[in-house]
Amino acid sequence: MKYDVLVIGGNGFVGSVLVRRLQREGYSVLLPTRHLAAARDFRLLPSVHLIQADVNDQATLNDLCSQVKPGGTVINLVGVLHDRPAKPYGKVFERAHVLLPTHCIAAMKANGIKRYLHMSALGADSHGPSMYQRSKGDGEAAVRASGLDWTIFRPSVIFGQEDQFINLFANLAKVFPVIPLANSQALFQPVSVNDVAAAFVASITMKQTIHQTYSLVGPEVLSMAELVRFAALKAQTTTRVIPMPAIVGYLQALMFEFLPVPTLMSRDNIASMQLPNVLPPTAADDLITTFGISRQSIRSLLA
Repeated sequence: MKYDVLVIGGNGFVGSVLVRRLQREGYSVLLPTRHLAAARDFRLLPSVHLIQADVNDQATLNDLCSQVKPGGTVINLVGVLHDRPAKPYGKVFERAHVLLPTHCIAAMKANGIKRYLHMSALGADSHGPSMYQRSKGDGEAAVRASGLDWTIFRPSVIFGQEDQFINLFANLAKVFPVIPLANSQALFQPVSVNDVAAAFVASITMKQTIHQTYSLVGPEVLSMAELVRFAALKAQTTTRVIPMPAIVGYLQALMFEFLPVPTLMSRDNIASMQLPNVLPPTAADDLITTFGISRQSIRSLLA
């Protein structure tokens, strides 16, 4: 059987919403995952086919692309947030953000597939201040040079009921009445996972989106401190945010990197926050102007 859409990295927060939307709109979806048990919720979706696969293997990617219909689409959602310091970035960022898109492109060309949708990030820049931004920028460069019918999406921080950003601080606020916070004035323009998914799906058939890059943002610009206070509100509690000097935040992030638990904040995250994660002043608000989507407020999480 051949499928309309292959979704790489579809087993995460954004993918879970996107895959369901694809099914609702009549697409058949091939969804590879390294661990079938982790994707068991997708088994209830009749037009979604789960397959156990390692997408970092070129031969596996070639086989996956061979199962996509002529005229079908490949969507790459893969992204990681942390890596060990290196120049210009570490091996984890390189594999996820640069090598994987390159391998996807090769597999698509080998199978005659042209349409490629790529998840990047607002602030992606090969010369950016963080490893994350530089690796995302190099991934974009590979996509633009691919010769495929590509579309690149650059969201700000993505929120939703199951996101790991707001929910992380909501859980912290339940435990700690005071939260010391580095880079408390860093700016973000959070965008709804539903709006991001809607833009991806709409672009599949919108020829005018080919060879375009879109910034995806929500209606509000909020500081890190405001986001933490909002998270506390979502958790139905209150917390006091205490801004910390940059050097203290750097040392705190260094400590987090070496704890035997998932990293809360890394030095590279702090480097990323040197630049506002908001819509550039001269950029169009693409969710509205291109996709006709009425952007969802982060306050919808309180409903």
